[in-house]
Amino acid sequence: MNKRHASRSLSSSASKTKAPGAHPASAGAGKGAGNPVLAELRPGQSVELLKELHILTRDGRLNQDSRRKLKQVEHLVQFIEKIVAEITPHAGELTLADHGAGKSYLGFILYDLLLKGQGSGVVHGIETRPELVERSRALAGRLGFERMRFLNIAAADAAHDSALPERFDIVTALHACDTATDDAIAFGLVKKAQAMVLVPCCQAELAANLRQSKALQLSRTPLAELWRHPLHTREMGSQLTNVLRCLYLESQGYSVTVTELVGWEHSLKNELIIARYTGHKKRRAGERPRALLGEFGLASLLPLRYPALADGPSSQDATPATQDGA
Repeated sequence: MNKRHASRSLSSSASKTKAPGAHPASAGAGKGAGNPVLAELRPGQSVELLKELHILTRDGRLNQDSRRKLKQVEHLVQFIEKIVAEITPHAGELTLADHGAGKSYLGFILYDLLLKGQGSGVVHGIETRPELVERSRALAGRLGFERMRFLNIAAADAAHDSALPERFDIVTALHACDTATDDAIAFGLVKKAQAMVLVPCCQAELAANLRQSKALQLSRTPLAELWRHPLHTREMGSQLTNVLRCLYLESQGYSVTVTELVGWEHSLKNELIIARYTGHKKRRAGERPRALLGEFGLASLLPLRYPALADGPSSQDATPATQDGA
């Protein structure tokens, strides 16, 4: 099923059943008929939440910037909704980590649409800025979203923090800047996540390294022409970063799908990486990052960003192993 058809199917399915336990200030068919803004929302979706997140104005209006933001988040929710329906939680209750949560748009809307009415499932927002963590905690309290947790910690340190569960079912990162997406992947690997849903942003680390070694590479290989100009350096760094991330995930037992989140008119940071755990580690996927990094003069990044591959060739392809509960 292609993305467009899947999106229509999810929307059609959601429109038939109103989410149980919906907040009184929720979108519904009757209200939507007289209000074009509410007509764009999912059945049972909390209007009060969208106002608190400043996606809707206090009088229920939606400006163009907010419409783009809402469209991005709700498209991502549709992809995650499908995964939630297909997996069996490790501990009987779904655990989801939202890395680089920021104001927790994604976490709150996921909770509102997928978990609130089910009476189970916990969303953990991981964010480095304490003021955003406190704001999210206060908002969850006002809305009665009791199964939301917010942790003020760097994404790179979260995997070994005792305040978080030992395992997570789903790891998300929506526009987590630069290496924060790599931190989310590392977290998901440590926590043996069944799925990771990532929308990378501002992939600057590789571009900076390409820039530093540009003169040497231009004398060594004609491929360096691909990033000789500053704009191309940035774009090449971004492209290479995401290719390496996908290969790393495949080398660690995940099947990977790469697609667009929404139309490019809604976001320039639009690449969506979905990884599902299969247990089948691809040997070639483990060899290619080393080769690519060597070709681009970036070998020093291997132990930093892809530590599981740093000690030698990846293991041979093996019979797929089924993760507990998957």
